[in-house]
Amino acid sequence: MNNSDNMMTMEELMEQQEQEMKKIKPGEVVKGTVILVNENEVMVNIGYKSDGIITKNEYSSDPDVVLTEEVKPDDEIEVYIVKLNDGEGNVILSKKRIEGLKVWDEFEAMNEQGEIFPAKVVEIVKGGAMALFKGVKGFVPASHMSMGFTKDLKEFMGQTLDMKIIEIDKSKRKLVFSRKEVEKAEVDKKKSAVLDSLEKGEVRKGQVKRLTDFGAFVDLGGIDGLIHISELSWKRVNNPSEVVKEGDEVEVYVLDFDKEKERISLSLKKITPDPWSTAAERYNVGDIVEGTVLRLPAFGAFIEIEPGLDGFCHISQIDQKHIAKPSDVLAEGQKVQVKVLEVKPEEKRIGLSIKDAQGKHEEATESVEEYSDDAPVNSVADAVEEE
Repeated sequence: MNNSDNMMTMEELMEQQEQEMKKIKPGEVVKGTVILVNENEVMVNIGYKSDGIITKNEYSSDPDVVLTEEVKPDDEIEVYIVKLNDGEGNVILSKKRIEGLKVWDEFEAMNEQGEIFPAKVVEIVKGGAMALFKGVKGFVPASHMSMGFTKDLKEFMGQTLDMKIIEIDKSKRKLVFSRKEVEKAEVDKKKSAVLDSLEKGEVRKGQVKRLTDFGAFVDLGGIDGLIHISELSWKRVNNPSEVVKEGDEVEVYVLDFDKEKERISLSLKKITPDPWSTAAERYNVGDIVEGTVLRLPAFGAFIEIEPGLDGFCHISQIDQKHIAKPSDVLAEGQKVQVKVLEVKPEEKRIGLSIKDAQGKHEEATESVEEYSDDAPVNSVADAVEEE
């Protein structure tokens, strides 16, 4: 009787255990308590006849995860049943698969809202990289890693970057991320902020970004404005590199802008006064000044007497004797003494004479030589007579 009762008890126990085994199956999510944690795995009591094991690979997709920093004994966690028996009687569990199940609905919502999130680049693959977010890997095409040119994607390895979802397929568990779209949105935001705050006639600080044959582009803090070559200086400019270089910090005058076309016209020369506005204060008829020959048309010579201030010397005022053309006695870039014949700032015109300045110079030289023991008497006069 006792033996029979004992046998029934054993049968009942086996039946009970069998029933308990049927209570869980692969694919289910259950709660458990952490028993043990080491660097390679987490052991969890799930109330089953065998304890479950979560390997490092099944805990997270992050290869750098440190299990001992993630959980500790007695922590209660949810786990996904992968397999009831690994061949050694252990139940194989997963934590990352739970996160994967829960997170796809969230991914779809984030995609619809264009939400930005931090994702860690964990692998470089053909055509791009894999970035980890909420335990799920998303593909980042090389063309979407950055707005700028990237020579080697390995420079992003291990970095956590702001990204957004640009493609999602829940059924195939497929995600495509983009960092470029985030950067583009930031650039657009900065552009709008600058354009909304611009005012014609104001002075702004910026940095020269690039030079072209027709001018210089200046970054105003999110959007570039153009200084046309004619607005770089009051003087004549043949190439923008004569005035500025890439990387220069400059102050610029806002000439005009178009918000819709995102175009901004700037001036560098208007930061300083137009030299013609004060020319009459600095130059008087009869003054002898030094200038530089700029151009030699057939009828005379244009001579710069200061940056942005050009005077004109008619061919008849170039030399004491008759000349066929200005280039017979002058060359571009040559330094010459000139006499101011007239000053008309309102017309931006200054009349100059080289021969009159030479005459005055000769008089001064003669005066000096008269008192020089080394110079022969009347040497200057003799030279003039010989001509």
